[in-house]
Amino acid sequence: MTLAPAIESRIVRYADLVPCRDAFIDTRSPGSDQKENFTIIGPGVAENPNQHVHISEPHGFNIGGARQPPRCLNSQHSHETVEVFYVHSGQWRFMSGEHGTDGEVFMGPGDLISLPTRMFRGFENVGEDEGFLWAVLGGDDAGHVLWAPYVFAMARDYGLVLLEDGTLIDTAKGEAVPAGAKIMPETTAQQVEALTRADSQALAACVVPAGMARPPAGATAPLGVTERLLIGAPPIDWPHGFTLSEATLAPGAALPPHRLRVPDVWFVQEGAVAVAIGEETALCGPGDTITVPVGTVRALSNPGATPAKVVQVRGGDGLTIVEAV
Repeated sequence: MTLAPAIESRIVRYADLVPCRDAFIDTRSPGSDQKENFTIIGPGVAENPNQHVHISEPHGFNIGGARQPPRCLNSQHSHETVEVFYVHSGQWRFMSGEHGTDGEVFMGPGDLISLPTRMFRGFENVGEDEGFLWAVLGGDDAGHVLWAPYVFAMARDYGLVLLEDGTLIDTAKGEAVPAGAKIMPETTAQQVEALTRADSQALAACVVPAGMARPPAGATAPLGVTERLLIGAPPIDWPHGFTLSEATLAPGAALPPHRLRVPDVWFVQEGAVAVAIGEETALCGPGDTITVPVGTVRALSNPGATPAKVVQVRGGDGLTIVEAV
């Protein structure tokens, strides 16, 4: 038997993503029944206990994803922790408010949005092709989802019951509510009223368009590398528990060997990168997610003939010192 290299256990390849098609209570609602949810790192917020977790190791944040065909909708919901989306592919509309009518923004590849806590939000693929959103949720425990009241009504019509512990019971598949289990109370008008509301202008202030962010203050990037700080500097400088940056590597450019003392995760947006962790190297392509053990020597390079773009999440709100090797 040939064992896979250890580095492969740190990589979740786009082609190997395992979707959950019934992760949430709106899974059979018209317009939402074709969405795929992914839990890449950490437990996420899925309501289906059978959701596949690719890497369960705690990082201080969660990494997930959503893939949807054209005109597929993710219903209005709220989170207690921060929720950030980076558009990998597709054209998307993000909506705020109980019914998605308070405000809206439209986003495409390379755009990022950081959605405030305790605010109803939803999103829809408005393009003509399948789209994928790469997501970062705050904390090791991202909590449960608070759904807009209309979502519970639709769920009842399709045999879905949500329990207080976040478990989703599918009575249409013959599942029964366990004895003694408590059913999640439906969201009340008082809960709705207590949430933040945002119009289109307020939502737009939560977006960093592709190519618009600035380099980290005082940072000197290696030759052929352009860095942008997306979370951790204006306009998105409120605490998240992590920072998020983007680096574009010209052909032949590299981020030399270095260490970090906080958890960090890489996501390949465009092109191909050679990722070295310790003594091992692997080639990663668009949609691949890589996590590096804290304190381990790592390096990235672009071996291709076209630019490569990668996104990096680092634990903590402050800019972490990079230790050269």
